[in-house]
Amino acid sequence: MPAQHAPTDVAADCTQPFDCVLGAWRRYEGELRGFLRQRLDAPDLAEDLLQEVFLRALRQGQGFCRLEQPRAWLFQVARNALIDHARTTRPHAPLPETLAAPGDEERPPVDALDACLGRNLARLSAEDRAILEACDLRGQTVKAYAQHAGLSLAAAKSRLLRARQRLRDALVQHCQVQFDAQGRVCCHIPPEARASAPSVAP
Repeated sequence: MPAQHAPTDVAADCTQPFDCVLGAWRRYEGELRGFLRQRLDAPDLAEDLLQEVFLRALRQGQGFCRLEQPRAWLFQVARNALIDHARTTRPHAPLPETLAAPGDEERPPVDALDACLGRNLARLSAEDRAILEACDLRGQTVKAYAQHAGLSLAAAKSRLLRARQRLRDALVQHCQVQFDAQGRVCCHIPPEARASAPSVAP
């Protein structure tokens, strides 16, 4: 049985939706990938469903940050994705008893946001990347980072806030990510889709 992880490790000091999801991605990606690959014959399909799981998490906005058991939630969404896939490919086949009942999650409107996150994180300064990777991807607290970097707690919090804002701005600029009034991702156009889209005359 997989070891349970303390939810505060993921959500600590994460107040923006994509911050919490980035931390969860690094912490649970391997487990979720193994779970999906054990139940699917196609590794590419497992990767697609894995991506969908984290995009659904991103769409939850602040709700994901408040989860007491983010790992359990992610695995439930993974089961739901497997059920949705089974119903799409074999609409009359019985569902495996080991899968939970499907939820009401709406299929996310984007398919490559995780790739955009990685590309735009790399665009940031070394200082911004360091604090985002430590606090948002590895789950380190701001207090621990401040001690390691020789900063005051207030200075570290300010640096993290600025780094998060710059990453958010980069996502909007380079990936055309848009956020709704609750801070959730509502739409996204990957660069390859924009490049191939036909121009429309005014």
